[in-house]
Amino acid sequence: MSLKWTSQLPATLVNRAPGILKRPLGHVPFVLKANLIRPVLEYLFRDHARGGELDFLQDHWVGISVLDLGLEFDVSFQGQWRVRPRGETSVRFSAASPELLLIAAAKEDPDTLFFQRKLAIEGDTELGLEVKNLLLGVEFDSLPGPVRLALDKLATLVMHSREPELAGQH
Repeated sequence: MSLKWTSQLPATLVNRAPGILKRPLGHVPFVLKANLIRPVLEYLFRDHARGGELDFLQDHWVGISVLDLGLEFDVSFQGQWRVRPRGETSVRFSAASPELLLIAAAKEDPDTLFFQRKLAIEGDTELGLEVKNLLLGVEFDSLPGPVRLALDKLATLVMHSREPELAGQH
């Protein structure tokens, strides 16, 4: 009995984490969130920025909504990354944190999640495709070891937490 409980504990934690984090995250001032998001973007897309591959974002805002965390922000690249609270955007990507985690860890393709209706892309379709292709161009292996390991472990937990629901689909 206790073996079953301990084997289900990671899945339970993964499934409940967004609900636990949502309220405290809502009390964090936006400026602090932006000061965390901006350096991540700078790191992930440093080569793209040097190569002019982010020019298509000039004068456009891309919205990100992490639905289960209540986290919404917009980003733009105007020679440097800009992050602001949710506003008018050219395109908006919306998904729950597990889906975004799977994309970040290269465990799931955004197109698959889009067609499963787990990732919504609203607004300028062409810009949305360019952003999606930019995201797919980020090499998971180029992430720092500890970040890569953490993303991989969390994504694996998400995938394992869904195994019972996937088994019920057959």
